[in-house]
Amino acid sequence: MAMRISAPFGGAVTQAFDIWSNWFENVGQIGFINIDLGRTAKPELERRILDDVGSYGYQIGRMSEALDVLIDQADLDCTKLSYAQIAALHDFREMVEEVKRCKQS
Repeated sequence: MAMRISAPFGGAVTQAFDIWSNWFENVGQIGFINIDLGRTAKPELERRILDDVGSYGYQIGRMSEALDVLIDQADLDCTKLSYAQIAALHDFREMVEEVKRCKQS
């Protein structure tokens, strides 16, 4: 495919950008930081949520805070929980505390 090159802004400049953006969509980012958001059936919706609502980290942080409150308020009978279930709750609480410590420093 031949690509016509014009002097700065002397021609259809957007065409060159379209070629590069299409290439990055198909190949992925090549550089210092590569971020793969994974496959999604609705990539435009995914981008809109990230732009309008917040990053994945922000969303997970909010869910973790809410789940921490629910666990705290739940009247759990630990005798009915397996060791693995108790360990999962403990690990989750520990993770939430680690995130809080990171945010404070």
